[in-house]
This record gives sequence, structure tokens and C-alpha cells, in this order.
Amino acid sequence: MNLIKTNNISSQNELAQMLRNYGINVTQATLSRDLKSLKVTKIASDNGEYIYIIPDSNELQDSLLIRGLNSVSPNQQVGFVSIKFSGNIAVIKTRNGYATGLAYDLDMSKSPLIVGTIAGADTVFIILNEGVSRDEAINFFSRFVPIE
Repeated sequence: MNLIKTNNISSQNELAQMLRNYGINVTQATLSRDLKSLKVTKIASDNGEYIYIIPDSNELQDSLLIRGLNSVSPNQQVGFVSIKFSGNIAVIKTRNGYATGLAYDLDMSKSPLIVGTIAGADTVFIILNEGVSRDEAINFFSRFVPIE
């Protein structure tokens, strides 16, 4: 679990090699079965590659998704395109493949401002709680995306 939490691992072969470096030999079938039972999943990272994550892991660091980027703060996604509001719904447009990771980060924040998110390939729909102002929402989202 620590290997997945602390590394950008993009394939079972890569994970198996890392385990071998620690003296743990595992077949691909066993590794696949273990990943499934641990509910490990893949998400798109900001460099366009897919990486394994452990859902609902409070130890997942946002910096794993944007490692090496100096132009934004450590918690911000660089795939951001735009944001619009309609009532208590915020719609964030991203570059293709970035929406899922952003929605995951928003959900993991467990913010009382957000009821939930729905992500496509390049769009995140965020349902805001009743009474949340656009300024409050933008202030919150600016932790995750570079809103001007």
C-alpha cells in the first residue's frame, strides 16, 4: 500500500518490479486480484498518464498528481480551462483526461461546501450546498485549480 501511496505507479508490471526490489515475488494474476480486493484504481494524472491510487485514502497527497510543476501551487491541477456557475451547480472545464482526478481531489477534501461531483473526461459538475456563494466556491476551488 505504501508503494502506491508514495509513487506514481502506472502499471502492474511496474508495481511487480518494485515489489521484487523488496524481495516480494508475485505473479501478475495474484497482483491483479490483490489490487482488486484492496479497491485500488487508476486515475489520470496531470501529465496524461494513469496512476494507481487507493480510494478514500486520506494520506494521498495532491502533489502526486502534479509532481514537478512549478507554475501552480502544490495542490492545484494544471488541466484547468474554465469555471461557470448555474444556481448551486459549478461546472469546471478541464483539458481532456483531467476531470476525473480533479473530481477525486474535490471529493477527498470532504468540504461542507460540496454535496458531490460528477466527472467526465473534460468536465466536472459540482453540486454546491444550498447557500454557498460563488465567491465562497471560487475561494475553495482556487485550492485545486489556478482560478484568476
